[in-house]
Amino acid sequence: MLEFFQNLFSPITSILGGVLLFFYGYGVPWWLSIVFLTIIVRTILSPLTVKQVRSMRAMQELKPEMDRIRDEHREDPRRMQQEMMRLYRERNVNPLGGCLPVLLQLPIFIGIFYVILEFGGSAGMIGGTDQPGTQPTFAEGGILWFTDLTAHDPYFILPLLSSVTMLLSMEITTKNVEHRQRWLMRVLPFAFLAITWTFPSGLFVYWIANNLLTMAQNYAIYNFGPGRNTPTSEAPKAEK
Repeated sequence: MLEFFQNLFSPITSILGGVLLFFYGYGVPWWLSIVFLTIIVRTILSPLTVKQVRSMRAMQELKPEMDRIRDEHREDPRRMQQEMMRLYRERNVNPLGGCLPVLLQLPIFIGIFYVILEFGGSAGMIGGTDQPGTQPTFAEGGILWFTDLTAHDPYFILPLLSSVTMLLSMEITTKNVEHRQRWLMRVLPFAFLAITWTFPSGLFVYWIANNLLTMAQNYAIYNFGPGRNTPTSEAPKAEK
């Protein structure tokens, strides 16, 4: 099964590995190459992130009308669905628009995982087909206490940092989310921690860098971009 998925994601793995080798060829250490790769990925996905925020904002603005439709057609689920679809068409809103960036990031996360496995190398070295064993592997490409990027963090600092930075980035995006749902989303980073705490350190370097960039990006979008509160969206709060 592992080999099947490795072959399935081999095109993504080749691209990500090529980017890392490019930076490493200019003397950039592996851990910093991962950070640079993260910056490139977030930059490429930034237009989709803006689109996601616009979609989420549109869905939030539609919520009063959606609640009205649910109340009116509670006994007729089919009619309820038809009215919901009509509302989406009239307002030009795609209810699945907020899922696209997440779905696109998933193959990248998986690709990074296989890159780290591949760059684990043999006898501490990797290389191409013509020159095998000519470059240091991720096993010696870390920094500080996590010098081996293929091994888990012995002090579990990286997994904790990953969860905390994920939580902070989510706090910005959930300001307008229902209170109960917001608390459920706050649990997710630590549920993620329970699953991934023994993953290779290289993955956490990517995730932490990704979370920090997401945090900065979300701050800009939700304070100066399409995610910011407008007088229209703030009006219901003022009435309360």
